[in-house]
Amino acid sequence: MMPELTPVFTAYEALVAEADKVFARVSELHPDCVTCKPGCSDCCHALFDLSLVEAMYLNARFVQAFDYGPVRSRILEKAAEADRKLTRMKRDYFRELRDAKASEEATAHIMEEAARARMRCPLLDAEDKCALYEHRPITCRLYGVPTAIGGKAHVCGKTNFAAGVSYPTVHLEKIQERLDALSMEIRDRVKSRFKELHTVFVPVSMALLTNYDEAYLGIGPAPKES
Repeated sequence: MMPELTPVFTAYEALVAEADKVFARVSELHPDCVTCKPGCSDCCHALFDLSLVEAMYLNARFVQAFDYGPVRSRILEKAAEADRKLTRMKRDYFRELRDAKASEEATAHIMEEAARARMRCPLLDAEDKCALYEHRPITCRLYGVPTAIGGKAHVCGKTNFAAGVSYPTVHLEKIQERLDALSMEIRDRVKSRFKELHTVFVPVSMALLTNYDEAYLGIGPAPKES
């Protein structure tokens, strides 16, 4: 039986609300720099993975929003195609890294390539609008303001933030720590036999395609081999 995860999702929604407040504050301080507007979908082509709590939350809201029918089917078809492309891309990166014997130079090159890679989000419709906008991940919500992770800053190229100027910056490590804690809480609440369940990260496409059932989450005893 699937344990109740509403408290975890509620805590996640509180974190999302905090992220929205940060974005709004930066927008108020630098209105000429933040250029996000309806129809702009640059962030919807960026590659990033979701933590367990984000992936399960997005999946749950997708299932709630779209009953079985043509719209749901189209989104899942796009998700499957995106996931196939991502699989091929990751395979190529792995081969490149293997052939270079995992050198620091090769690793840095692959990271740069991945950062520049573009992949249309399966939730983006024909009018460049998000089909689950109200429930979009935190990365999507903060894309238009300066962020930093691992000491490296990032800002959307379509904004007007100037190089060399100091701006309020969102440190993503702090957010990730809280997401990790919520993912661990899911693992503990479901009493998963997969001790590293909370460390699983997936792209949006896989989050939509995955059935987060008892088998996936490792609930109950492992099935006996026949």
